[in-house]
Order: sequence, then C-alpha cells, then structure tokens
Amino acid sequence: MKAKRIITHPRIIILLVMLLLCIIAINPQFHVDGVAIRQVIKDSSAAQAGLQNPGPNIPPMGRERIVAVNNIPVNDVKAYYDAIAGYPPNRTLTVTTNKNTYRLTTQPDYILGYRNETYFDNTTNTTKTGVVAYNASVNGTKDLGLTIYPAPQNNIRLGLDLSGGTRVILKPKERVSQDDISLIIDNIKQRLNVYGLSDIIVRSAKDLSGDDYIIVEIAGANKNEVQQLLAQQGKFEAKIGNDTVFKGGKDITYVCRSAECSGIDRNVGCGQSGTGYSCRFSFQISLSPGAAQRQSDLTKNLSVKVDQGGNYLEKPIDLYLDNELVDTLQISADLKGRAATDILISGSGGGTTQQAAAQDAITNMKRLQTILITGSLPVQLDIVKSDGISPVLGSSFIDNAMLIALLSIVAVTLVLVVRYRRPIIAIPIIITMLSEVTIILGFAAWVGWNLDLAGIAAIIIAIGSGVDDQIVIIDETLQGGVAHDVTRSWKERLAKAFFIIFASYFTLVAAMIPLWFAGAGLLRGFAITTIVGVTGGVLVTRPAFATIVEILLKKDEED
Repeated sequence: MKAKRIITHPRIIILLVMLLLCIIAINPQFHVDGVAIRQVIKDSSAAQAGLQNPGPNIPPMGRERIVAVNNIPVNDVKAYYDAIAGYPPNRTLTVTTNKNTYRLTTQPDYILGYRNETYFDNTTNTTKTGVVAYNASVNGTKDLGLTIYPAPQNNIRLGLDLSGGTRVILKPKERVSQDDISLIIDNIKQRLNVYGLSDIIVRSAKDLSGDDYIIVEIAGANKNEVQQLLAQQGKFEAKIGNDTVFKGGKDITYVCRSAECSGIDRNVGCGQSGTGYSCRFSFQISLSPGAAQRQSDLTKNLSVKVDQGGNYLEKPIDLYLDNELVDTLQISADLKGRAATDILISGSGGGTTQQAAAQDAITNMKRLQTILITGSLPVQLDIVKSDGISPVLGSSFIDNAMLIALLSIVAVTLVLVVRYRRPIIAIPIIITMLSEVTIILGFAAWVGWNLDLAGIAAIIIAIGSGVDDQIVIIDETLQGGVAHDVTRSWKERLAKAFFIIFASYFTLVAAMIPLWFAGAGLLRGFAITTIVGVTGGVLVTRPAFATIVEILLKKDEED
C-alpha cells in the first residue's frame, strides 16, 4: 500500500519523469564497439575519402566510430594501430565505421626517416653524398590522417582534467573591444582547425577586475604543439628591401600542406650545424594576382648576379614573422619582372639529433603554413597559464571519484540510520542522492557542457547540501527523534523544514555568482554545476524525499 502511494504521488512522478529524461540524455551504453574519431586531418587520405571532422556540438555517442580495418575488428586504440601497421605507403585500406565504409590510402607521416644517398644540390649546382631526410613513416606506422580515442560509453563530455589535453589562457596585451575579442576567437579557431586540431573550445572570459581573457581547451593535444601558435600575433610579411611583397592571409590563395609539395627539402636535407643538427623544409604557395604583380614591379629593375653557381637577383626576399626576420631567400633570376603566382617558401629547424631537428623543422613549417593561411591577429596575446594534462591521469581521477562517491553515499546512509535508528529511512536517502547525481549528469549531457574536476567537486557540494536538507526534513518531521510535537501537523513541520532549506539555497546560489566570473572563468563550471545541483534538489528531489519520508513514517507516528 505504501509503495503504491509513493509511486502515484505527483512529486514522485515528477522525479521519475526527470530521471527518465536525464537517462535518455546520458544514453549510457555498457559495451560500444570500435574507436571514436577525434579529428580528421585536412587534405589527408581520410578527408579525401569523405570522412568528416566531428562537429563541435556533436554528442560523444554521436561520433563516428571505426569498427574494422580490412575486415579486422577494431575494439580499442591498440587494435586500430595494429590493424594499419605493416602496410607500405600508397596501399588502399577498407575502413568500416558505424555509419559507412571508406577506402583510404596509406600516406607517409610528416615524421621523417633518414638515409644515405647521392643528390644534386641546386644551391651549389654540385652533386653531394650524405644523410638526407625523407618523408617516410616511423616504426612502420602509416598515417591515414585520423586521430582516434577510446569509444565513449555515454554522452557526458569530460573536461581536460579527465580526458587529457591542453588548456591555454590568453590575455590581450592591451584593452580591446568585444568585436576584437570575437575576431580573435574566430581567428584562433581557424588557426587550430587549419593546424589539424579539433575537439576545440575557444571562449572569452572576464575576471572580477573586468580584464578580458581567452580560454582555449584542446582535447588530446600536446601543450608544446599549440602554445606558440596561440601566443604569437602571427603577422607574416615577405619583403624585398623595405617594400612588402605579400602578407599572410588574403595575399595567399593556396598553401600546400600535403607530402607531395611540402616537407623536408630533399635538395638540402639535414646536416650538422655547430654542436647539433639542422634540417631545411620547403612548401609551395600561390599568391593572389595583386601580390604577384607587386613582386613583378619590385623585381623588374633589379640586376642579376651569380652566386654559388646560380643566377639570382641582387636583392633577396626576407621573411618576417611578428616583425622578426625568420629567413632570407635568394630570388631566382627567372622571376625578374614576372608576375609569378607560384612561390616556394623554405625555412629550417634545429635540434641535438637529426630526429629532433627534423621534427622541429616540420613543426615550424606547419606553424608558418597556418599563419600564411589565416593572417594575423588584431592584437598581441600573452600566455597567462598553460596546462598539459595526461589522459591516463584523468582516467585515474574518474576511477577515484566514483569510488569516493560510492563510499560517501554508504557512509552518509549508515550515519543517518544510526542517528535516527530507523533503517527504513536509508531507502529515501539513497534514492535522493543517486537521483541528484543523475539529474546533474543528465543536465550536463543535455546542454553539452564539459564535466571536469571542478564539476565533480560541485557535485559533491550539491550532494552535501542535499544531505543537510534531508537532515532538516527528518529532524522537523520526527522532532529530532525524541518526542513528537502533537500541536503541529506534518504539513506545518514540512513547511518549516522547507523554509530553512530555501533560505540555505538562496545563500548558496548568492555565494556561487562571484565564482562565475572569478579566475578568468575557470571556476564557472564549478558554479554552474553547484547551482544546477542544488536547484534540482530543492525543486525536485527534496520535495520527493519529504513525500517518501512522510508516507513511510507518518503511519508509524500515528500508531
């Protein structure tokens, strides 16, 4: 009879409907095949085959998953890399996802190999023999242009604290308008997408002093890979003398980023430089007609000279990045007075080993390619804080958090049962705490916000607040478990309890509002999660708890 009264009560029905909607939003799955696609590199084999980069608002369970490669099942990240290992470049593989089947061609990585070979040096017009770098794979692994990660089992988005990645906080060096902030955010998003990164969150924030910040969060990215790219204003200019020939952005109509026309320059390769090594990269670009014409006008009156066996113009072309000279290139004599739209850009990288020098050269090349495509930011940015978080550490946080949450629920339940000596009250206590966690996670999945360590702390705060309110309800209805106040009805006791609960609720919400803006917005997730948790508790779970307690204990009191 009591069970029927509980289930049919309007407050319990509201709670059950809310829980059902939250479970649908979370969409928990106990077994998910395959590995999820985090990003599809632009111009890669995967992109050419039709695979799409996941959209920024797509839920985790909606991501495309690779389930087989050449009919070999893929159940985890290791299985994926094992499946593509051992194939030579230019081999076609069949990649099956949960949505479609694609035919991808293996391509060499930008990570390079080295070999002794004889080559012709265009700079000196001589034949040389030595160690050169070439576009090849490392340890037999071929690149399909995909970044993958373990398939998610629900729609809860994990923040960087839990999933791993990079968080960078940027601050403009000078006061800027909100329009400029929006322009910076759009430019940063474009840069990161061009650079080959996805799963990106770029947002603005203010602190309590009113200073503007830009927060960039990139899942699965290396901190050193993006730090300089974000901080630099990215003003690129190519000059002949003091005259600008072209700038990054609108003057550049095409930048080659494929292995066929970019990478380590095979004519130069890598060699020793002082105590370390140096590698030279090169890639092709196309200029707009206007930029090509400026080049023609600035070179038509230059004289030709012979340098190291080649014919070059008397003035070189200087490449400037953020007003710093990064390279100087000789201009071939056949470009004199010619409005050429196809240009070869080169640069270099260094390191203590050939591998490190080659990797540094490729990193510099990719950064320069990105800036040439996207142009410059309207203002210089300072890196205020930069964090790199390991996904392994995040996984450990999740496991520990789940264990602590379980132990906390058990401990709180036992304490309250011992305190009130009524084992039956353990049922509504457990139901209430689990319901509040489900509602918070369901809301997070529905609106698509990232759950991080601050969010988990907020869930604990919300549950702790709920336990306090449950104690208030039990104390008021049972009068501390000592004696019953027969002068007051159950309705009057609950009304007093909820007066205390709402007073506590408004105090807690008021305390969370400053945290919304504090710390450049890093505590916003904590504030939102806490407010959502206590609001759901006050409006849904705690009224339901009071109803269950009343139905379970009212008869006992009357008896």
